[in-house]
Amino acid sequence: MEVQIFGVRKSAETRAALRFFAERRVKTHFVDLNERAAAPGELRRFAQKFGVQALIDRDAKRFTELGLQAALLSEERWLEKLTLEPLLLRMPLVRHQQLLTVGPAEETWRAWVAAKQASP
Repeated sequence: MEVQIFGVRKSAETRAALRFFAERRVKTHFVDLNERAAAPGELRRFAQKFGVQALIDRDAKRFTELGLQAALLSEERWLEKLTLEPLLLRMPLVRHQQLLTVGPAEETWRAWVAAKQASP
């Protein structure tokens, strides 16, 4: 089993996800969004499943700093903004094959691990 985690090391939720998978000896590929932005196609995959609005962390300090509370942007424009400003994302974004989660989703991750352990 292998998962890909998008986040930043300063995010408590991202660290919790990394710890969750490490404790279960699940191979992780961590993408630090401060070092390398998520590809627009990768963000689009999450947006198609959850909607662009679900990816935006409206409580983030960066969201307030940029004055986006009243922003009325198209989905495409939001995706652009999220690519350029990773601190606007709800973290972590976790992908296991075609399965995706946004934000802390420990119950879902447990199901993934259990399913993988059940299969040969």
